[in-house]
Amino acid sequence: MKIIAILCLMLFFISPALADYNPASGEDEMIIISEAKEVRMGLSLSESVEKKFGLTKDSGVQERVERVGQRIADVCDRSELTYSFRVLEGEDIPEEARHNAFALPGGFVYIFKDMVDDTESDDELASILAHEVGHIAAKHSVKKAQNSIGMAGLSLVNVLSASDPQSKRKASIAITELMMAYNRKAEFEADKLSVVYLKKAKFDPRGAVTFIDRMLDKQLKGKEYRYHYFKTHPYLSERMAMLNKEIDGKFAFDDYINAPKEEEGAYW
Repeated sequence: MKIIAILCLMLFFISPALADYNPASGEDEMIIISEAKEVRMGLSLSESVEKKFGLTKDSGVQERVERVGQRIADVCDRSELTYSFRVLEGEDIPEEARHNAFALPGGFVYIFKDMVDDTESDDELASILAHEVGHIAAKHSVKKAQNSIGMAGLSLVNVLSASDPQSKRKASIAITELMMAYNRKAEFEADKLSVVYLKKAKFDPRGAVTFIDRMLDKQLKGKEYRYHYFKTHPYLSERMAMLNKEIDGKFAFDDYINAPKEEEGAYW
């Protein structure tokens, strides 16, 4: 009876009859978290983020990020949201962790000053911010929260139904990999949306390619990982290939070659 009840609950979360069309993803999706609650979630998290990492005191950098970011926000699929683009210092965290950007639910986008300094043009900066806006427009954080509820139920079904420890272990690995696959899918979707938004905002979308190309070059000079387990983000070379396809409608020759030493060092 417990298993039946859990399965019924999971079916409720994916019921097509209750789905709404999401223009960012182009799919009918059931979102049970309201937009007002999403914004409250993001606001609460933003207070913790700013307290932990600290906002930059460089007004010029902050103004540039706001100016570039707002051009993206104005043309995205959820332009009705109030977006904030804020620059973090992160002086108390390792330097390598400060080359990063991320989005919170409800329109909150953060980028570390070190990553802003990495960019060589507004086009490159816009590509990073557009990727994060893509996550918000597609409601990736909201869907991941809902997906976690479903995965929790699936894990419980696994525990109740598996008859031996080895089967339970294999099932748990499969469930974890399913969650990681969703993350990879979301990253690719955010990249695709970023190209759309960059073009609409009159930025050169090739800024995304030039920026990732430099990141890839840096990664290839770093530590080599021979095996990637539960990799949550696509290889940068995979992302660059997809971006080239979205921008030009075709793959370049180099896009067919996956860099053999590439490591998963990029978070954004």
